[in-house]
Amino acid sequence: MALFSRDLGIDLGTKFTRIASGDAVIVEEPTVVAIAIEEAKAVEIGQAADDMDGRVPESIEVVRPLQNGVIADYEVTTILLDALLRRTRSGFSFVGPRVAISVPEGITSVERRAVHEAALEAGSREAVLVQQPLAAALGADLPIGTPSGNMLLSIGAGSTQAAVLAMYGIVTSETMRAGGYAMDEAIVSYARRKYGVIIGPRVAEQIKIRIGAAVPQETGDSVEVQGQDQVSGLPRPLSLTTDEVVEALQEPLAQIAETARRVLEKTPPELVSDIIDHGLALCGGGALLRGIDKLLTKELGIPAYLVEQPRHVVALGAAQVLTPSVYAVVRRNLPPS
Repeated sequence: MALFSRDLGIDLGTKFTRIASGDAVIVEEPTVVAIAIEEAKAVEIGQAADDMDGRVPESIEVVRPLQNGVIADYEVTTILLDALLRRTRSGFSFVGPRVAISVPEGITSVERRAVHEAALEAGSREAVLVQQPLAAALGADLPIGTPSGNMLLSIGAGSTQAAVLAMYGIVTSETMRAGGYAMDEAIVSYARRKYGVIIGPRVAEQIKIRIGAAVPQETGDSVEVQGQDQVSGLPRPLSLTTDEVVEALQEPLAQIAETARRVLEKTPPELVSDIIDHGLALCGGGALLRGIDKLLTKELGIPAYLVEQPRHVVALGAAQVLTPSVYAVVRRNLPPS
C-alpha cells in the first residue's frame, strides 16, 4: 500500500495540461471541462470535454478555464486539476503530491496566487511555482547553470515567452499573451477577407497543421475544407495553399519575432555573444510550424533550432525543480507563491 505519492511537474497550459513524473509525461489532456449548468457539476474533463465543444445542448457548457496562459475561471481550473491529479495516484495515498506548477513569466501576484491556491485546493500537499521559461530550459537540458547566456522562445497556444537565462535565473524576458490561437485566428480572418468564407478555429488549426508554414516552401501543398458562405450562410468549400497560409500568418509571426527581438535588445552584450554561439532554442506547440526556425534565424540574426520534445519540456522541467539537487540551486530564483 502506497502511503506517499510522487512529486509531479505540471504544465498548466491554455490548450493542454501536462503532468510529468521523473523523466516522463504521464498525463496529457486538453485544458477543458464540460459543466452541467443547473447542477454546477463537471460531466467530462480533458479530451472527452473537448470533443463535446459545439455539440452539446444549452444545459451543458464547455469551459476553457485558462486564457492567454493565466487562470480565467478559478473553480473550473480546480476541478480540472483535481481530476487529473487523481489519475496519477496508484493504490491508497493518504498524502497529496508535491507539485511544481509552471506560470508565465511576468504575471501579477494575483494571478500567481490563483495558480497556487488552485493546486492546493485540488489536493496537493505543497505547490511550488516555477516560471515557464525556466521550466522549459530545464526540460530541454539547456546549460543554464553557468554564467553563459542561453535564450529560449516558448510558443504556446495562448502566450509566447522569450527569455535569456543564466545561473539558473531569468536575466531578461518578455511575454506576449498570444500564440498558436492567434495563428488560427489569422487563418480564419484571411479566409473571410479573401474568399468570403467563414471557417471555425478548429478547421483553421487543422489547416495550419496540415499545410501551414512560416516561410514559402519549395513544394506547396493545398487542402480543401468546408466553410460557410459569408453572405448566404450556405455551406461552401474552400481551398487554400501553403503560400496562402504563409501570407495569412505574417502578422502573428512578426509579433512573435518582435517579442524575441525586444528581449535581445535588453540583454547585456556579453550574453548576446553567448546566444549567437548557442542559438535560440524553440519549444511549445507553435514551434512545430514548418520553417519557423528559418524565419526567426533570418529576423533575429541568430541560429534558431527546435528542442527535443518541444511540447513536453515545460512539464518535464517543472518535475526536475522538485529534485533536491535542482531545487537547492533554483529556489532563490523561483517566484513567490
